[in-house]
Amino acid sequence: MIATLQGVASPANGSLWTATTRPTVPSSSRPTADMTSTSPEDLIPRFKFERLLRQDQAGCRIVLLGTITSQPALLLAERAAFPSDSTHLTSFPTSLSHIKNLGDNDIYRWYLACTSPSSSSPPGADADALAQPHDLKINLIYPCTSSHVKKYSAQGVRLVTETAAIYAAHIRPYMRAKREEGRLNWVFNILEGRTEQEDVLFRSPPDTPNEERFLMLPDLNWDRKTVGSLHLLALVERRDIWSVRDLRKGMVGWLRTMRERLGEVVVGMYGERGVEGDMLKFYVHYQPTYYHFHIHVVHVGLEAGATQAVGKALSLENIIGQLETMAGGDEAGMADVDLSYTLGEASELWTEIYLPLKEGRKPTVP
Repeated sequence: MIATLQGVASPANGSLWTATTRPTVPSSSRPTADMTSTSPEDLIPRFKFERLLRQDQAGCRIVLLGTITSQPALLLAERAAFPSDSTHLTSFPTSLSHIKNLGDNDIYRWYLACTSPSSSSPPGADADALAQPHDLKINLIYPCTSSHVKKYSAQGVRLVTETAAIYAAHIRPYMRAKREEGRLNWVFNILEGRTEQEDVLFRSPPDTPNEERFLMLPDLNWDRKTVGSLHLLALVERRDIWSVRDLRKGMVGWLRTMRERLGEVVVGMYGERGVEGDMLKFYVHYQPTYYHFHIHVVHVGLEAGATQAVGKALSLENIIGQLETMAGGDEAGMADVDLSYTLGEASELWTEIYLPLKEGRKPTVP
């Protein structure tokens, strides 16, 4: 028997698990009359867990093996979509319990929380044993800017091709302007040891050559527990590389060294939990969220969402291969090629650069 469990909106706690069952066993071993007389709603509480078969979608879906009245059963559970009506959204922040801060830097903060109401523990109970597991990962940006609002709002998406000429004339000056606005202060705070040091998982030893120094942080979207959804960020300490556009043919050796070292560090940290070198993917974003070179390291089991999508992520191995076979000397590089990527229609890059170019107008930022 397979029971598929899915969540639906509930005023009490935001989700209510319901189930449907489908017989999948041969007719010779179908449930007995006693079992078929049981109502569907009564089956789920009678499920006896044996083992976890799979956890995916960044930990939001599980497949359990067990039994119901001594017959094998599979239970598939997946978190439901959030309710979108005003009543639920207004009360959502105050309905959360067991809020735990994971870290903060500048205007960014991230937490774990529970959506279910807090329940009182019986006298003498072990609080740790009865602790309710967190079922939400929350990011808070406060105070946020209009740019943040645009970035996170629902909007149309466009595919653009950034030529070498567009990069040199418009995108590079745009990057420079954003860096000079102080957009990287929070990155430099981490690199210089002023903030978020409790979240630094690894920092290169002092005797490491300056160009090879980096530190490793958990990505804001990782719950820091589920290995199958492992997502780390490696921030290089050198500041001359703003994005993939700054990578040149003469840097192939450096990139290979970084790729090897990153793999060694991650396996060193999570090898005891089953992570091996060929279970890791390395990529960079273009356009990146911020203009300081960083490399994403994720578990191969992490389902490819927007962060790994075509039009956003570039494989580090593919970048190395492209540079290695590129015509020209050591100064030839990614600044000389066309790069295609997606942009939201509310983003500055679209409204201030690509839309004017499309309409034959002059971009409003350089």
